[in-house]
Amino acid sequence: MCGILGLLLHDPTIDAAPEICEGLALLQHRGQDACGIVTCGHKGRFYQCKANGMVRDVFDASSISKLVGGMGVGHVRYPTAGSSNHAEAQPFYVNSPYGIVMAHNGNLINTSSLLQFMDAVAHRHINTNSDSELLLNIFADNLQKTGKFRINEEDIFTAIGGLMEQVKGAYACVAMLAGFGIIAFRDPNGIRPLGMGSRKALGGGPGKDWLFASESVVADASSFTDWEDVKPGEAIIITRSGVSRRQVSQPATFAPDIFEYVYFARPDSVLDGISVYRSRMAMGDALADEVERVLRERNLTVDVVIPVPDTSRVAALNLAQKLGLPYREGFIKNRYVGRTFIMPGQQMRRKNVRRKLNAMALEFADKNVLIVDDSIVRGTTSKEIVQMAKDVGAKKVIVASCAPPIRHVNVYGIDMPSRTELVAHERTTDEIASAIGADLVIFQTLPDLISSVRQFNPAIEAFDCSVFTGEYVTGGVDEAYLASLEQLRADNVKQRLELGGLDTMEGKGGGAVKDKGAEGAQESREIAVGCSGPMNGADSTVGLHNTHSLR
Repeated sequence: MCGILGLLLHDPTIDAAPEICEGLALLQHRGQDACGIVTCGHKGRFYQCKANGMVRDVFDASSISKLVGGMGVGHVRYPTAGSSNHAEAQPFYVNSPYGIVMAHNGNLINTSSLLQFMDAVAHRHINTNSDSELLLNIFADNLQKTGKFRINEEDIFTAIGGLMEQVKGAYACVAMLAGFGIIAFRDPNGIRPLGMGSRKALGGGPGKDWLFASESVVADASSFTDWEDVKPGEAIIITRSGVSRRQVSQPATFAPDIFEYVYFARPDSVLDGISVYRSRMAMGDALADEVERVLRERNLTVDVVIPVPDTSRVAALNLAQKLGLPYREGFIKNRYVGRTFIMPGQQMRRKNVRRKLNAMALEFADKNVLIVDDSIVRGTTSKEIVQMAKDVGAKKVIVASCAPPIRHVNVYGIDMPSRTELVAHERTTDEIASAIGADLVIFQTLPDLISSVRQFNPAIEAFDCSVFTGEYVTGGVDEAYLASLEQLRADNVKQRLELGGLDTMEGKGGGAVKDKGAEGAQESREIAVGCSGPMNGADSTVGLHNTHSLR
């Protein structure tokens, strides 16, 4: 899961990097491992800074000041394919043809055949394990085929159309062509989100500034208006001369990932015309009906509703109001610990749950507690939360999930573990409750979840619900692919831990993610000497050697 951003300012004398940095901070929830910015300045020269770490730690005033140019691309990363090596921090760059930079959110499912094509036919070297670099080189190869000294919009649309015929999977992409403009496109199923907005140009004048971002909250914060989603299978090219857009793929089922609304997106964002906040309110209303039904069947009562902060707050409040139950903030969150869902290794997640949340005994003691969470994935967090509630005196702990049981892996860009690590895999609801130590677990039904989201945009006829159903909208996902994906992810976790994941994330002195940020900041400042300089031109070698390690 990643966050992507592209910005083109009408006035090329104004640097885009400060605003890109601010936008990436708003997308930090989508990726906490690495981040990067590449800008395009005078004579089409690229300037970059990227490293492992949080946005606040990688970028300081000095590094941002070296990222010159009125257009740029930014990225925050959590790896689902590839590793946590800083060489895989995005955006990626190729110098041939023309000089291209790309940031990608999603995951490709036919990488094996594409890699063979790159080697045997295109003769292009892929330097990392990231499918984002592969996607960039597919695009570059298609542009190369034009054989032109200078290309135009028609050539770019043709290249992206060819890419969409070649690759399978989920991809929302923002690219930048040196001295030309910003390009955005989205896979034919629209699985991962991407939108665009505009505003009156900074510095005055008749033109407009343009923004692409994973979520609308970036546009809101920077006064961009007229937000609209990039359509599935659509490509958009923005230059200082204007905007060109075209549907470049064959029609396919529009199926945005429903888990964006359950967990990943910020509540103040609007994705594909659907308010994330409103959809979570509706999830709470629907879950209330299911909770009421199950409690009646089991002859149980609840004294208080407590959310697991932060994602489930909206749903929990609506559920409590509908059932006429007290709503209490029983867990206090330490905001300096990252999202446990995307941390490598069970041991690290377990430790950080306790560091992240503290239970207030006053709200739990001698009560039957209904804890509302957005979803239950591995069960690590849920088990620790249930135990915390019991440790401070809860009589019974009932867990209600806004999402149905997650029994299948996500192959489209969310790093869900192997099936055997999913607590709901091959378990009944009662067995899941036993596994996490709860007295009862109540799940949202899939029809209710879909209805909670779809009611705000009935034009969307389907959602990707593969983590619940095992049905993958793109096709091409068989047992062999799932087995290879699970092995890759297991290897990645092992690599991250062996390369210092535990020491880096937790710190040898017992700190939390903040320690990782400190190391990331040091690394970024070392890299910035070279990578903030031009990426093409006389000193490009310095920048590339500082940011890409050869295998």
